[in-house]
Amino acid sequence: METDRPIPVIIDCDTGIDDALALLLAVRHPGLDLRAVTCVAGNTDVDGVVRNTLTVLEQAGAPEIPVARGAERPLIEAVRTARHVHGHDGMGDLGLPAPARTPADVDAVTLLRREILASPRPVTLIPTAPATNIALLLRTHPEVTRNIERIVFMGGAAAVGNATPVAEFNVWHDPEAAAILLTAGVPITMYGLDVFRRVIVPGPDVRRLRASAEPGTRLAGELLAHRGPATGETDPGGGLGDAGAVCAVADPEGLITHRLPVEVSLAPGPSRGQTIVDRRARPGESELHEGTREQPLVDVALDVDVARYVKLYLAAVER
Repeated sequence: METDRPIPVIIDCDTGIDDALALLLAVRHPGLDLRAVTCVAGNTDVDGVVRNTLTVLEQAGAPEIPVARGAERPLIEAVRTARHVHGHDGMGDLGLPAPARTPADVDAVTLLRREILASPRPVTLIPTAPATNIALLLRTHPEVTRNIERIVFMGGAAAVGNATPVAEFNVWHDPEAAAILLTAGVPITMYGLDVFRRVIVPGPDVRRLRASAEPGTRLAGELLAHRGPATGETDPGGGLGDAGAVCAVADPEGLITHRLPVEVSLAPGPSRGQTIVDRRARPGESELHEGTREQPLVDVALDVDVARYVKLYLAAVER
């Protein structure tokens, strides 16, 4: 990759332990130009997300990147946080200091439109959260798609869910928004649970990061330690989670994707929020009897080079 021409990216997040890991990577990878961060309710309430995002950028020594507050609830559903995973403050209750930085004086949709259209090169959007802000952007300012290179979103699952047996949390939290995102009319990569769970930083590396005197590197170690797998290992590693989606932008060759039809189940009941990924080799009886329906084609991540992405992450955050 040409480090003199970094990829302009914008992260839309619900920071969150692994969103914080994603922000640390985006700030420190030489091949990425983080132009803005927008915040949405998800892992914790939106004001907590803004606070956590500013804290992470400060700890990382990031330049003055604009951060904007976005939607405080999904389009239709009530807010349903994941504090049981991410701690009361959404950041593992690490006791981090309050940030000195302040958010931008515009809302998330306004900031997204401004930064996308102002970018001299097409922007890659990396939503690592429920897609509420992105859906509102696409419905309010559809002209932004002319300067969006790709959307690489963390969400969905071709196989097993986590919020429900079939639905991943980000999509389940706001299914209507995810359905709008899939019809954006730009290339889309789905970095879902099929690969999300697999990228684990080994225990010795986590311990080395935690022992660092550099604040951003040490924060990465503390966050990874909080994301250790629930096993009996004496030296467990920590999952990169959302940061894998940023790895996929910085180094897409580490991801194996298949272009497949994907739709979001919006009906009430146990399938709501499921990303239905059609992996069949040929149409079935439904299509033969009822005809085919137009469905968006998405580059669905089904395999990942774990060692490659772990190496990429460690090299960037320890710079």
